[in-house]
Amino acid sequence: MKAILMTAVGSPEVLQLREVPDPTGLLGNNQLLIRLAAAGVNPIDTKLRQRGTFYPDQMPAILGCDGAGVVEAVGAGVKEFRLTDEVYFCYGGLGGYQGNYAEYTVVDQAYVTHKPASVSFAEAAAAPLVLITAWEALYERGRLAPGERVLIHAGAGGVGHVAIQLAKLKGAFVSTTVSSQEKADFVKALGADEVIFYQETDFVQAALNWTDGEGVDLAFDTVGGDTFEKTFPAVRVYGDIVTILEPKADTVWKTARLRNLRIGFELMLTPMLQGLEESLKHHGQILEQCASWMNEGKLKLQVSHRFPLAEAARAHQVLESGSMMGKIVLLMNDD
Repeated sequence: MKAILMTAVGSPEVLQLREVPDPTGLLGNNQLLIRLAAAGVNPIDTKLRQRGTFYPDQMPAILGCDGAGVVEAVGAGVKEFRLTDEVYFCYGGLGGYQGNYAEYTVVDQAYVTHKPASVSFAEAAAAPLVLITAWEALYERGRLAPGERVLIHAGAGGVGHVAIQLAKLKGAFVSTTVSSQEKADFVKALGADEVIFYQETDFVQAALNWTDGEGVDLAFDTVGGDTFEKTFPAVRVYGDIVTILEPKADTVWKTARLRNLRIGFELMLTPMLQGLEESLKHHGQILEQCASWMNEGKLKLQVSHRFPLAEAARAHQVLESGSMMGKIVLLMNDD
């Protein structure tokens, strides 16, 4: 099969299209052989390429956590899926188990969900990692409740644009930061109640004005760096802040402590990295619920760029250029 191999740590050029053995012979009792139609491209992919994978002794590697495709073979113990079923999932791509920048992969049935019939393979492949991240951050780490007010940073981004929708589905009120009018129009169409142009406006003061000086119930940081610490005073006393990035070593926690904030960390890769079987199954359950919402027209994925598999390096370059709206996907067939 054709696959993109990460041949070394470095620039996008280390991603090379190669012929590799297909995984047909690896099919286990509870596994599916999936002919991939599309793979999502996420920031974790570029970070692994730049810094090295979690399993540096297993090189070259095939990156890509997100995948969507068609079931081509099933193990003897598989009961939930049949040949030709269309599926999507988040599994592999961290440097150990094969990722989805490839034409085929093998995945345990417990981690796979039927693809929403209402969306394309490209949209489905763009969805899993960001949906699981936003779900866990808002619903589980942040304990978001109906009627609460949430501040979502970078609402037009991959995680941000689905976080807005999940927050609205919970019955929350949403404010979000953007950098342009185009992005403002985009997030308003997704349901954002308050849009903050962070380059022109102090987002903390804007959040306080929006909440009559109290602060938001929950802040969701998808940006990291200085933004995390700067957000502390925008959160109400006894409120929550959840981040998907590692805080800076010199973070000053005084304001967070004085306001008695609960600090949440969201890394949806933890179950894969630590082999947490039940948590991986929970990810499949999250995707199942999200598939229902997509089929009902309540949840949409924005795909901003589509590249053929052979242009994975170009996809990484575009993602690293920043200021993205939505997601990037790789398509296994040029058409």
